[in-house]
Amino acid sequence: MLQPKKTKFRRQQKGSAKGNAQRGHQLAFGTFGIKALQTRWITGRQIEAARIAVTRYMQRQGQIWIRIFPDKPITRKPADVRMGKGKGNPEGFVAPVTPGRILIEVEGVSFDVAKEALRLAAQKLPVTTKFIVRRDYDASQNA
Repeated sequence: MLQPKKTKFRRQQKGSAKGNAQRGHQLAFGTFGIKALQTRWITGRQIEAARIAVTRYMQRQGQIWIRIFPDKPITRKPADVRMGKGKGNPEGFVAPVTPGRILIEVEGVSFDVAKEALRLAAQKLPVTTKFIVRRDYDASQNA
C-alpha cells in the first residue's frame, strides 16, 4: 500500500479542493492516460487496485506511470467517542485529486490494449475519468 516513509506532521487539516488541476494535467511520460473529471480523495488501496488491474491486463508489456501519490494523512476517531477531546489518530493516506489531473499513463502497447487496461483501472477508482491520447500519436505506427 502506498504511503509516505515519513511525514513532518502526523495530522493535517482537511483543506479544500476547489477548481481544476493546475499541475499534472498533461501527459508527461506515456502515450495514453486517464484524466480525472471529478474532485475526490483517492486512497492508497484504490491506487494499488487500479495498478494491479492495468498490469494484469497488459500482461506486463509496456510501461505504466502512476501520477498521484497518497501523502495526505486522514484521521478517524473510534466509534462511540464523545465530541471534543482532540483530533483522532491517523488512519490512512489519500491523494487529493481535482478535475483535469492525469492519474495513470501507459506506453508501449496498442491503442485497444491501452484503452481496455485503463478502463479496468478506472473502474477501481472513485472518480469518473476520461481516456486521453497524446496529441502526436500516430495510429499507423502502433506498438
